[in-house]
Amino acid sequence: MIVVLALLSAIAFGAGDFCGGSASRRIDDLRVLLVSLPAGLCLLLPVAAFGGHWHAEALGWGAASGIAGGCGLLVFYRALAMGPMSVVAPVSGLMAAVVPAAVGIARGDRLSLTTIAGIVLCLVAICFVSVERGAGPIRLTGGPVLAAVAGTCFGLFFVIIHLGDDGTLWPLAASKASGLAVVLVVAVVTRRGPLPLLKDRGTLGVALLAGGLDMLGNALYVFAARAGTLSVAGVLSSLYPASTVLLARLVYGERLRPVQRVGLVIAVAGVSLVTTG
Repeated sequence: MIVVLALLSAIAFGAGDFCGGSASRRIDDLRVLLVSLPAGLCLLLPVAAFGGHWHAEALGWGAASGIAGGCGLLVFYRALAMGPMSVVAPVSGLMAAVVPAAVGIARGDRLSLTTIAGIVLCLVAICFVSVERGAGPIRLTGGPVLAAVAGTCFGLFFVIIHLGDDGTLWPLAASKASGLAVVLVVAVVTRRGPLPLLKDRGTLGVALLAGGLDMLGNALYVFAARAGTLSVAGVLSSLYPASTVLLARLVYGERLRPVQRVGLVIAVAGVSLVTTG
């Protein structure tokens, strides 16, 4: 069950990132977040209300994870606006996978050799998909650097939200509320609001869809981590670049190089090992 939930989470995250990146190419990325985050939170709150009572300590962990997640989204959307999705998404995915995997193993996750091998293959797959033409594995300038910072923030979100899991979705709601607060503070400081986006119905719809998909990905990750180990859930959920890259290929015509295709094959092999392990 953990594998299915984590992979569905990855698909939702990847599709949400694609929509968010697409909207950010038309309208300022901060304005996109000012619409997408409230949309996701509005979808989550009614579900959380039927899922049990909230606990103060869990809400605190959730709020802390939201600060990391909110900062990650701000940086990530800027990275998507600066560089090709087929490079930015994989770099962030690698960092988002490494952090929970390292923390989970350090906290005592007991993994079989097969599962460990699968995790390693998944990490290698993200690296392969990250290769940019004529630049080596990762070009340490511009969008990819910001993507690495964003991925680290996402990894911290994965870890902290898991620490606050109380069997309900209230910690996730607190997380998204604090993440929205981070974005609002930046918007106030920079004097930017969502009005230009609200006037563009097409981009507005894409931004709203991004918020819904991101929230779905978060909820599925919470369920996945609850069903198994942090290290496995974090790594598999971080395979979201695969769906982002494929959508970028279909919609924008961003070509997949042979090494990226190899990366996707390695990802399938890695997931298979994790499943059998």
